[in-house]
Amino acid sequence: MATKRAEPVTVLSLRKLSLGTPEPQPKEPKTFTVEEAVETIGFGRFHIALFLIMGSTGIAEAMEIMLIAVVSPVIRCEWQLENWQVALVTTMVFFGYMVFSILFGLLADRYGRWKILLISFLWGAYFSLLTSFSPSYIWFVFLRMMVGCGVSGHSQGLIIKTEFLPTKYRGYMLPLSQVFWLAGSLLIIGLASVVIPTIGWRWLIRIASIPGIILILAFKFIPESARFNVSTGNTQAALATLQHIAKMNRSAMPEGQLGEPILAKRGRFADLLDAKYLRTTLQIWVIWLGISFAYYGVILASTELLERDLVCGSRSESEVVVSVGVSEESRSPCYCHMFAPSDYRTMIISTIGEIALNPLNILGINFLGRRLSLSITMGCTALFFLLLNICTSSAGLIGFLFMLRALVAANFNTIYIYTAEVYPTTMRALGMGTSGSLCRIGAMVAPFISQVLMSASLLGALCLFSSVCVVCAISAFTLPIETKGRALQVMQLPFVILLKIYLYCPVSTLETNME
Repeated sequence: MATKRAEPVTVLSLRKLSLGTPEPQPKEPKTFTVEEAVETIGFGRFHIALFLIMGSTGIAEAMEIMLIAVVSPVIRCEWQLENWQVALVTTMVFFGYMVFSILFGLLADRYGRWKILLISFLWGAYFSLLTSFSPSYIWFVFLRMMVGCGVSGHSQGLIIKTEFLPTKYRGYMLPLSQVFWLAGSLLIIGLASVVIPTIGWRWLIRIASIPGIILILAFKFIPESARFNVSTGNTQAALATLQHIAKMNRSAMPEGQLGEPILAKRGRFADLLDAKYLRTTLQIWVIWLGISFAYYGVILASTELLERDLVCGSRSESEVVVSVGVSEESRSPCYCHMFAPSDYRTMIISTIGEIALNPLNILGINFLGRRLSLSITMGCTALFFLLLNICTSSAGLIGFLFMLRALVAANFNTIYIYTAEVYPTTMRALGMGTSGSLCRIGAMVAPFISQVLMSASLLGALCLFSSVCVVCAISAFTLPIETKGRALQVMQLPFVILLKIYLYCPVSTLETNME
């Protein structure tokens, strides 16, 4: 029995494997990924320029979106509009935003973030200028809808920022971008208080398009995303971009060659609904829709509360009834009440609230995590919507609006960061685009709640806003993935694991693991 054992054969076989294993290792060049390069280069002057230029897209977007809130009372009087007609203007802006968010997201994942960002700004500036020449209400609605189509591509600026920032800085720098949105909101309100009473709302629209035109010229200083370039096989362009960043930041590149697989399948809607991301995607959509509904609900509700003086169920004495048409049957009342200087001041104070919670929001995002931080701020938003129904003084109303604006801004900060981080490069722009598109449904419904239902039942409208925020808080708390401290994903995780095993494991280890 002992003579039948082939001990030497086993030894020879092991020698074969041990001798064969080291041979391919010297031939393997040292490689690094874009993620490793971004982390090695670190934060520096390039990222400051990126933050200022891409962050300024928020100024242009805020001015275009907030424009409707300050122009609504004027066009209501000029074209003698009813409540639903004023609400329809905002709804159609977000309808255009909703449709083109998906389209721009698909195109950005296929053809690049930078190109889509440039196209969206050119589009938005062109139609915004045309809006100032609107001869009628119908033309105004159509042209503002086209502006909404263009503005939907501005989110690509956030994606470019996210893909260039090192992991530990994303939780700090992205919330600070809210400063630019705040600046745009304050700028349009300040301009409205001066321009509308003097040279009219048409000149306000023309002036509001100037920041977007200036940014178009500044985009040449920002390169295409290196993560996108390497995913499409354009490794040389990605390497040149990373070397440029390293030179600006006065830091060194990682050793070796840039090497990542070419991702042929990019920007596919089916990937969002894949089993790995299905629950995350559905819950993100619910949260985006609810946050947008609450955010624009607060903005438009504050306008209505000031314009109509709906606090404590009263009506403003300055409310004037304007008859539309010539016959008694065709007459329908609308309200013609222009903003007073005190109303603009109230809007400015409540708007400043958008940055009031930024320090706490940044701490919450980085220490509590994205999910818990978002669920807390959404729950507080629901509470303050109910408090808005309390019969209080003008100062009390301003205080409640201030806190609501702070909370809804914090909600937007967190969900923007989470959505940009949770999806891999192959579908990051599409994930942002579809989320932005779905959230515009909330923005489309908000005007009819804030400008129509609120006139009939203040408590009913506020309870509806509060209920939606509670649903979003629960959805945020139960999200399956936490992205705090996680590196940006390049592709579906199983393939990454196989790739790393193939690149870094010896052949013998790979064969053993497969057995």
